[in-house]
Amino acid sequence: MSGKQFKGHEVSCCIKYFIFGFNIIFWPREERGEGWKLGTSETVTFFASRKHDSLERRYPRRCSQRVSPRIAPTETNIFLLLGVAFLGIGLWAWNEKGVLSNISSITDLGGFDPVWLFLVTGGVMFILGFAGCIGALRENTFLLKFFSVFLGIIFFLELTAGVLAFTFKDWIKDQLNFFINNNIRAYRDDIDLQNLIDFTQEYWDCCGAFGADDWNLNIYFNCTDTNPSREKCGVPFSCCTKDPAEDVINTQCGYDVRAKTDVEQKTYIHVKGCVPQFEKWLQDNLTLVAGIFIGVALLQIFGICLAQNLVSDIEAVRASCLFT
Repeated sequence: MSGKQFKGHEVSCCIKYFIFGFNIIFWPREERGEGWKLGTSETVTFFASRKHDSLERRYPRRCSQRVSPRIAPTETNIFLLLGVAFLGIGLWAWNEKGVLSNISSITDLGGFDPVWLFLVTGGVMFILGFAGCIGALRENTFLLKFFSVFLGIIFFLELTAGVLAFTFKDWIKDQLNFFINNNIRAYRDDIDLQNLIDFTQEYWDCCGAFGADDWNLNIYFNCTDTNPSREKCGVPFSCCTKDPAEDVINTQCGYDVRAKTDVEQKTYIHVKGCVPQFEKWLQDNLTLVAGIFIGVALLQIFGICLAQNLVSDIEAVRASCLFT
């Protein structure tokens, strides 16, 4: 990026714009009011005047020449957009289920509501994207420090979770078993939870936490004499083995299957539990999973370093203004 050189301290626009966004569509730039033509006869001067007005407000007049007056790029920040998208999807899903009109129904679901994944992920990404974008554009050290600290907290939590998962494997396995069984009980209570369980069982070719008998915890699938359900002693269709010759999924393939012998069950359904299958998948893909986690961690460290570097630049410029 070209630009006039100024003596003394100067905010690094390279770092500033790097923090600003991962996805930049285009970025017009101004130097002292002179326009840069974007392939047309029109010259971008409006942005320059706004930038100079902003500089006059933020810095003393004697210092306005010490900060490079490059304008902010017109951009699309992936964190901000994905955060808004995830929040929108989560709120839309809750609206479809009537949760927004009856907030108390949030606690009615006995199992895990997958909508929380979208809301929490979207909220974190939106906060990070907002702090990073606005902090870099406005050279706001508070937002940049918040961005850096928030990203550092996330990194620390991820690191702690990884160490605990490696150290307390048996405890993690017990918690995963409890989590799956708790959601099996609520299988018919929420369509999103039902779809999540079906996807998990189909993806890993499993049934229940440690086996098909875990579905005895569900009031619709248990084998008790008092159960009037047609699904009694059965399992969901997602437990069934796939027949390549069938194009249409038989949603009744799991009916009465647990009333059969163990040998017969293997013909119709997957008898392995999802916890052992997940362990097997993790071992088979350990290199890929470790690579993803290391890559994410490096990006977070890189973002923290860039934010701190930009904060140092801004504070150096302000300090030089005060003593000039």
